[in-house]
Amino acid sequence: MTAVESTASDEPTPPGVRTTDGQTTTAVCAAVCFLVTDEGGRILLDALNHRAGVIGPGETPTSAVSRKTASELGLAVPSPRGLAVDWIPAAPGRPAEIVYVYDGGTLTPAQIRAILSREQELRGPQFIEPAALSEYMTPGDARRALAALRARINGGGPTLLEDGRPTDPTVLDELEVLRTARKAQSWPWHAEPVTPGLRVKQSWGWCFSPAGRVLVLIGEDTGSACLPGGSTALTGPAPDRPETPAETLHREAWEEARVRLREPLHLGYLYDQYDNAGPCARVRMAAMLTSVGPVTEDEATGQTYARILATPEQVIQLFDWGREGPRQLEAVHAARELLGLPRAGRQPVTQLPVEGGVS
Repeated sequence: MTAVESTASDEPTPPGVRTTDGQTTTAVCAAVCFLVTDEGGRILLDALNHRAGVIGPGETPTSAVSRKTASELGLAVPSPRGLAVDWIPAAPGRPAEIVYVYDGGTLTPAQIRAILSREQELRGPQFIEPAALSEYMTPGDARRALAALRARINGGGPTLLEDGRPTDPTVLDELEVLRTARKAQSWPWHAEPVTPGLRVKQSWGWCFSPAGRVLVLIGEDTGSACLPGGSTALTGPAPDRPETPAETLHREAWEEARVRLREPLHLGYLYDQYDNAGPCARVRMAAMLTSVGPVTEDEATGQTYARILATPEQVIQLFDWGREGPRQLEAVHAARELLGLPRAGRQPVTQLPVEGGVS
């Protein structure tokens, strides 16, 4: 069973268990499921003709989920990583349930094509934007799926859930990250200077802390992620000169996030051929954070952002950049090395300090 769905409603109710004093107590059903995504971070719903995620006699949760990924998707995941353990309370006619959620990984296009060919088992697998899970699943199943996805991104240990709600919420849980549908941004990536004559529309920054993590802004009213930056403006005494990408990034980083930066490096650009005003470049830059001011409302948009620090690998999981994401990530790490910064190891996402220096 994929997409982190419960199996209790599809399984026969286990018989009552007779205790030593002659009373009957409700059994607890134990089940497994696994989270599978595509390269854009969408979650696989498999619509199986048969769903049997209950752990079998003599099986452990890990062996059960390895069996299920092999039988349902044809994937070999011998030692899957645990993402969550969910306690689902009993309901009339249904026992309490414990669901172990494992990471089934990110599928390549070739793996997806192979799954689509398994017509004898699948009625129509599809990949769903995380924010849309509630349209296809029960509320509890959708909560569990989103909590498991946040746990995967966060990179800590498995999260404990009660009816899909974390008992010890992470920063990503508290900000309800991914509750709003992401915008697909699969423009082609060019790790080179902007082609002469091509209009530069935007400049966005990978802004590094000294420890090698990156600043990401989370809209407090949407849970949506963005990098600091925005559209270029006109400047100069007779405001008729477009800002340079570096000028745009400096200005937007202060207006949106109240952070100061060292001089940025050019990473590359995304080529948008279908912009309303014609082809344009959406520039990406890299810079080191130097200081942080208090959070304030962005005067241009009225938006207030929470500021988090994440590894570059965590950052790309917050966006829908498709197959271009890993290519941009390569350029990010090349720039990080030029800036003399370490590669941040796997660690949970944290909030940026309220004010002062950056670590």
